[in-house]
Amino acid sequence: MRRSGSDSDAAGREGRRVAPAEFAELAGGLRETGQRQVVGITGPPGAGKSTLASYLARSLSPAPPVVPMDGFHLAQDVIEQNGLADRKGAPDTFDAWGFVNLVARIARPTDDAVVYAPRYDRSIEEPVAGAIPISPSNGLVIVEGNYLLLASQPWAQLNDLLDLCGYVELDDEIRRRRLIDRHVHFGKAPQAAESFVYSSDDKNAELVEATKSRASAVVQMDP
Repeated sequence: MRRSGSDSDAAGREGRRVAPAEFAELAGGLRETGQRQVVGITGPPGAGKSTLASYLARSLSPAPPVVPMDGFHLAQDVIEQNGLADRKGAPDTFDAWGFVNLVARIARPTDDAVVYAPRYDRSIEEPVAGAIPISPSNGLVIVEGNYLLLASQPWAQLNDLLDLCGYVELDDEIRRRRLIDRHVHFGKAPQAAESFVYSSDDKNAELVEATKSRASAVVQMDP
């Protein structure tokens, strides 16, 4: 992981447990370098990554753009054609190389062009291309997603592109309940939503939880 400040400063905050407000202070402090800085937010499904990203965007001025990994979901038709519908959200249901290449372009800009990132529209369960502009003047960019700290390729390349990465932690039962409610809200029957959470989502959560030790800080979210 790229680090701002001295190595001793970075080591001192490795794995530290912080509240969202303290993590916002850490992120805001990166702007003092005067160079493009990328803040990662990771954690298991339903832990509150998007909530924390929105909080940072509201708390920091000027508000940094937020780039969600979910914008790199494979199209639903592709997922179904490859028999992955019951595993949607697993690492192989994303355009991982596309995501890594975009983060690399954001972290290491080579020109003054605006970079456009996709977002994910849950109402249609599809990514929407070119929805999030990152301009050369954006000195701080937030990237959020489940697999920012995975050790497998190509995800492992993200480690050197992030200047700070917070792992969002939330009680598992609360997290699962939120996921079930989310799936129901976007069209799943309650029983199907619960089954998906306790099978597919929980398997993905185990993968993500194994990456917690690589985070700069563990951000404890309120229930």
